Amino acid sequence: MTPPTQPTQPTHPRQPALYVPHGGGPWPFVDLGGFIPKRDIEALRAYFTALPSTLPAPPRALLVVSAHWEQPHPTVMTSPRPPILYDYGGFPPDAYTIQWPAPGDPALAQRVVTLLTEAGFTPNTDATRGFDHGTFIPFKLSWPDADIPTIQLSLKSGLDPAEHLAIGRAIAPLRDEGVLILGSGMSFHNMRGYGTAAGSRDAATFDTWLT
Repeated sequence: MTPPTQPTQPTHPRQPALYVPHGGGPWPFVDLGGFIPKRDIEALRAYFTALPSTLPAPPRALLVVSAHWEQPHPTVMTSPRPPILYDYGGFPPDAYTIQWPAPGDPALAQRVVTLLTEAGFTPNTDATRGFDHGTFIPFKLSWPDADIPTIQLSLKSGLDPAEHLAIGRAIAPLRDEGVLILGSGMSFHNMRGYGTAAGSRDAATFDTWLT
């Protein structure tokens, strides 16, 4: 008698880990009156629109580490239906009606908690946290149907580079599980110095250190 065939485990092409600039505020969806040059808006829009086509396969989920969420311990959002967090101010009213109702992924959130715990961290969870503009603005361009499960993982307060490299190593196995890991932000952020000579010098100093 032939033994029954064992089901094979699903396999996923290895997803990259990407660091992307999410632009300023609600930049592609609201007229900012020239605050961001049109050529920059169109270039960034084209990048995010094309992003899914550059991946080895459609990801099963997104794990976003946004520059706009810091916590004392790495914290994972767990809501199955995350709301939108309009974490910006001073923009036209339309900026506060933008929607991107992507589902959360509680099971993925628990997997992140497990990986971080095994790496020696003490992660927390947040069942009420919504998508901040580091997530819902850029990825509304990439996945406009909002049909891809998405969660966010916070940065750790203090922004210690060694700790964040260790966090990255801990969650790296997710790349082989169909999860696209995205860092969303800018390497340097100084709105008070935007467009000034002093701000440019500070940015250059930080860029040299980072490199």
